[in-house]
Amino acid sequence: MSKNKVSIIGAGNVGATATYYIAEKVIADLVMVDIAGGMTQAKAVDFLHAGPLRGYDVSISIVGTSDFAQIADSSVVVITAGLPRKPGMDRMDLLKVNAGIVKQAARAIVEHAPNAIVIVVSNPLDIMCHVALRSTGFDLRHVVGMAGILDATRFRFFVAEQLGCALSSVHAMVLGGHGDQMVPLPRLTTVSGVPITELMEAATIARLVDRTRKGGAEIVGLLKTGSAYYAPAASVADMVEAVITDRKHLAPCAAYLRGEYGIDDLFIGVPTILGKNGVERIIELELREDERAQLRTSADAVRKGVDELNTFFKPT
Repeated sequence: MSKNKVSIIGAGNVGATATYYIAEKVIADLVMVDIAGGMTQAKAVDFLHAGPLRGYDVSISIVGTSDFAQIADSSVVVITAGLPRKPGMDRMDLLKVNAGIVKQAARAIVEHAPNAIVIVVSNPLDIMCHVALRSTGFDLRHVVGMAGILDATRFRFFVAEQLGCALSSVHAMVLGGHGDQMVPLPRLTTVSGVPITELMEAATIARLVDRTRKGGAEIVGLLKTGSAYYAPAASVADMVEAVITDRKHLAPCAAYLRGEYGIDDLFIGVPTILGKNGVERIIELELREDERAQLRTSADAVRKGVDELNTFFKPT
């Protein structure tokens, strides 16, 4: 049996798909927790049945349960639980509901997996990171949000599609909150080391940047009744692998800033080094003034959400 254990709280589309992708990496035993216990167990069994064809074996276990105690001794816990916005719900309604769900998950982590690195996926993501941090009382670097990796991988795809080049040749950097005010950085987005500013016209880059900002909304518009989950789940699996294998992966994530980029007391997407201790380092890039202004605007939008959270949230 694997020495590592990863638990995913929330076995909906993102949580279940992330479990599947992590299983294929064969790096940890897996536990999915959801109030819908039977559904969660069924998904776990179904994943195990796929093992002979997908490269994982009895060397790892996959458990589905409604019992939070099963997350005991996890190295990483991923929180994907939460509701999408429903008709008639405003932003504050969604914030209250998901804050309550994340708070419950965080309490379970404190009780059963107090040494875990916590990866937050629930929306609104940057704000839910604050809920997780306050509710756990964990070290600032042990709570991190999945946002920048997803936004960057979308940007990477759009660039590769435009240029007709290999996806693996494209590397992208996206900062800021996980929303319309995110800050893709074209001059730091490269194809085999060549900045895309050398490969495309400004108008084309602007179009791809705009599509990146609206990438999630594009999928929601097509699905009508849900949101993206394959790319978000793949992004979760990438983060989990970085922590479990301690590979010191440089990736944009929602990290808690204490003065970096001129921003205090806020989770915002910035380049980080991910390893076994969570956010092991925040990389402070030299930004141009226009880029810094965009990042400030993005941070202001996140802070507004945190201020709304503070009107009703109590950590205990």
